[in-house]
Amino acid sequence: MKTAIGAAKNTSWALAFADFKEITKVRLAVSVVFSSLAGYLLGADQVNLVSLVLLAFGGYCMVGASNVYNQIIEKDLDALMNRTRNRPIPAGRMSVNRALFIAVLLTLLGVITLYVLNPKTAMFGAISIFLYTSIYTPLKTKTPLSVFVGAFPGAIPFMLGWVAATNDFGIEPGTLFMIQFFWQFPHFWALGWMLDEDYKKGGFKMLPTGKKDGGTALQIIMYTIWMMVISVIPVFGITGRLHLSIPAAILIFLMGLVMLLFAFKLYEKRDNASARRLMLASVSYITLMQVVYVIDKFI
Repeated sequence: MKTAIGAAKNTSWALAFADFKEITKVRLAVSVVFSSLAGYLLGADQVNLVSLVLLAFGGYCMVGASNVYNQIIEKDLDALMNRTRNRPIPAGRMSVNRALFIAVLLTLLGVITLYVLNPKTAMFGAISIFLYTSIYTPLKTKTPLSVFVGAFPGAIPFMLGWVAATNDFGIEPGTLFMIQFFWQFPHFWALGWMLDEDYKKGGFKMLPTGKKDGGTALQIIMYTIWMMVISVIPVFGITGRLHLSIPAAILIFLMGLVMLLFAFKLYEKRDNASARRLMLASVSYITLMQVVYVIDKFI
């Protein structure tokens, strides 16, 4: 009997943990934390392990809180879409009150943890939650401009790490912000292209023209080019302490060209398979670009 009870408790905890990971969107949150840590390493004169841990924990809490608030607000719409109907709230595995408790707790933990690093980091973290929850989320069913608004909180993590390391906001974190800002358009429009039919079930307007057409594909190409240009600007020595060597800049530019090739393929074929390849290329680009920046600093 005790064994059966223990096994049931273990199963219950495992399911609860699985729901926690899903409602905080663990993979997205981890990728955001990675961006923050990369920004920290770029800004830090000396790497402090405690600061890295605080940034990782606080960053996860802030991203997780944003995702939970988002799923509370969109619970009825999530129930209409194939990709989201099995989320904890629409599936009935988690109540709204429990989700709200998790969101508030994560918000408090995140703000307090980031404040320990410095007040500016906590401020930018709080701004990201406000923009994502209070402006981006409601706009998703009203206008494709929601992607533009959502790009602001989405671009904060890379620069947040620099601010956490330096307690300063200037040209360097501003450049990191702009890189991730422009990257988000081809990334999310490729995702929106793939999931357009499902998004429409929930009433979401994610593509800039509202259609999977040449206009959307052309805008993806344009924003990809802007992303490539801004990603290599530090090589010209005009971004303060944020530097990039010529070999690193060439490597990053070539990675951008690969992503641009996929964007042109989408313009040519205009199918979901091309959009998926572009989306995967964009994920690889943002990760590898940040790795190159960090390695370039330390070698």
